[in-house]
Amino acid sequence: MHPYPHRYRVSTSAAATGNVTVSSPGLADIPSNPPPEFDGPEGFWSPETLLCAAVADCFVLSFRAVARASKLDWTHLDCHVEGELDRVAGTTRFTRYITRATLHVPVGTDAARAKLLLEKAEHVCLISNSLNGERELACDIIEG
Repeated sequence: MHPYPHRYRVSTSAAATGNVTVSSPGLADIPSNPPPEFDGPEGFWSPETLLCAAVADCFVLSFRAVARASKLDWTHLDCHVEGELDRVAGTTRFTRYITRATLHVPVGTDAARAKLLLEKAEHVCLISNSLNGERELACDIIEG
């Protein structure tokens, strides 16, 4: 790992109408638009969906690290994040993030320990730790 602080560079570019192009050195560009809730077109990533994607992605990557360090065997993790955007004191902001995780583990795995490691991953996720909204984690452990 590189020493802190880490810096991440992202650029955007857009005309008066059409897609906003999100780019970062060495990565594929992402076309973005407002979400349909803000009268944007269907079928595009938006800042809102990208934020929720960052929470989900960070959770899974954090769980990989936690599970590896704890020597937990697992086969698959499904993660769904729902971000709730609301008006609070005259400001529109995300007020809540609900992470639903379904972890598939081998038969005989200690489900309580697996759940604890999912909770630890949610606790150490640097993206979630950088946000203001409430956080909720719902876990299912499936053996087989």
